[in-house]
Amino acid sequence: MNKFIIQVNGTVYGSTASFRALRFTESVLSLGHQVSHVFFYQDGVMNSSALICPASDEHDLHRAWTKLATEHNLHLVNCVSAALRRGVLSAQDANENRKDAFNASDKFTMGGLGELVTGIEQSDRLICF
Repeated sequence: MNKFIIQVNGTVYGSTASFRALRFTESVLSLGHQVSHVFFYQDGVMNSSALICPASDEHDLHRAWTKLATEHNLHLVNCVSAALRRGVLSAQDANENRKDAFNASDKFTMGGLGELVTGIEQSDRLICF
């Protein structure tokens, strides 16, 4: 059994990166492997926006990530710097930056690259999408 850390760099829509990362994560979990973290970086932080509203005939990637995290107790981590640059704010970030609203889903936590490095050290494999 291997322990993976998954890094998602691609945006929620407009690229296949998030969808491929989701399917890969589902696959390794179904095979009995562990996933220590899913780290969303660069445009990947857009996956955490609770305001994503895909068309009814499209796959809802945000909902799929949050459902997978709930079912498997996965740790979904946004790079806080990348998120803030792209207007993805947690409640705490909105408060600290004097913004009236936040849009990051509560299933996603904000973290730094240190969490990515720690996750890499604790895992057997880093897989990037």
